[in-house]
Amino acid sequence: MGERAEIFLSTFNRIEKELKNQLNNPANMGFSEMVRRLSKRKGTLVGNNENDLLQLAQLRNAIVHDQIADDFVIAEPNDWAVQRIAEIEEALVRPEKVLPRFGKKVTGFEQDFPLRRIMEIVAEKRFSQFPVYHRGQFKGLVTLRTIGLFFAQASLAGPVNLEGKKAEDLLQTNGKSTNFHFVSADTKVAEVEEMFRSQTTLEAVLITKDGDPNGNLMGIVRPRDIYAQKEE
Repeated sequence: MGERAEIFLSTFNRIEKELKNQLNNPANMGFSEMVRRLSKRKGTLVGNNENDLLQLAQLRNAIVHDQIADDFVIAEPNDWAVQRIAEIEEALVRPEKVLPRFGKKVTGFEQDFPLRRIMEIVAEKRFSQFPVYHRGQFKGLVTLRTIGLFFAQASLAGPVNLEGKKAEDLLQTNGKSTNFHFVSADTKVAEVEEMFRSQTTLEAVLITKDGDPNGNLMGIVRPRDIYAQKEE
């Protein structure tokens, strides 16, 4: 058996062990069935790699079961197979967390901050999402969508006058829909991706150490932060 086959099988065995752990060590369940079951779970990385895992399982069976002699196998993994299975193992065993990838300084406003000043800052610094607080307590998330909705509703009554308007006025246009979600610093990126897929009103995921809305913001994830990188 060649070196690539040995590396491939060792990696495959570690992945198989990880899948068993995620399923609480089921008895008499084959690799492919474990992959199919885990691929249906939300927030796991198995689903994203389901097809490759099933193909790699066929290669593994060919190496192990179709071996003619100890020193000769019919199937030998190529460089792509060895590299791909290593990538999948890395994703499953050591999944990427939201930090440090999405760590950044996030600007917030007090709820009584003048709306006119907010508009000036948005225009100057191109902010698209920012949280609103009241004495350290999180009140809601303002986005370009909520700003647009505010002006659309206000304009129906005539020219929009910003005098006396504050940041909290932007939150009132949001209704009962939730456009934000808080997560802890050790949340998996795959879990955040699932949030954006399943929650149609979600515009941003905010990161604090323990997922506490009133904690210090450590970063923010927007849909384009994830999907723009996937399209590159």
